[in-house]
Amino acid sequence: MGPLAHLPALDVMWVSFYCIGFLIISVGLIYLARNKVSNGFLRTIVNLIAYILFGLGTFLMVLIVATWPA
Repeated sequence: MGPLAHLPALDVMWVSFYCIGFLIISVGLIYLARNKVSNGFLRTIVNLIAYILFGLGTFLMVLIVATWPA
């Protein structure tokens, strides 16, 4: 039993879609920050947002995988 076991399977599916979206957005933001943004402060903010989204998406996906057999 994982930490999301009390949720219906359809809700867990939607959370997994949000996780995938967070990961894709973080990849796009890292690309944007490295190749398109020249301002150092703005680049740092974009990188920070990207890494927060990446961490959140990864953490929630681990919870989903831990819940999956239920």
